[in-house]
Amino acid sequence: MHLFVRVAELGSFSAVAQQLGVARSVVTRQIAALEAHLGAKLMARSTRRLTLTSAGTAYLEKCRVILNLVEAAETGIAEAQQTPRGSI
Repeated sequence: MHLFVRVAELGSFSAVAQQLGVARSVVTRQIAALEAHLGAKLMARSTRRLTLTSAGTAYLEKCRVILNLVEAAETGIAEAQQTPRGSI
C-alpha cells in the first residue's frame, strides 16, 4: 500500500525507485502484483504519463486512511513504551 501511495503521489515509478534505491522494475513489479491481487487496474500508464483509474483513486483514498491509522497505532505504542511506569 505504501509503495502504491508513493507512486500515486509522485506520479512516477522512476522517482519512487530512486527514492528507495531500487530498480524501477522492482517498483513496477510490485504495483503489477498489487493490481493482480486486487483484480483491478489501478494506474493507466503511457510513455509520458501515469494516471489513476477510478478504482485507483478510490483505493488511494482508503490506503491513506489505513496507513494513517497504522502510523497512529505505532506512534501510540512507541510513546507508551517510552513513558516511565512503576514505583521509583
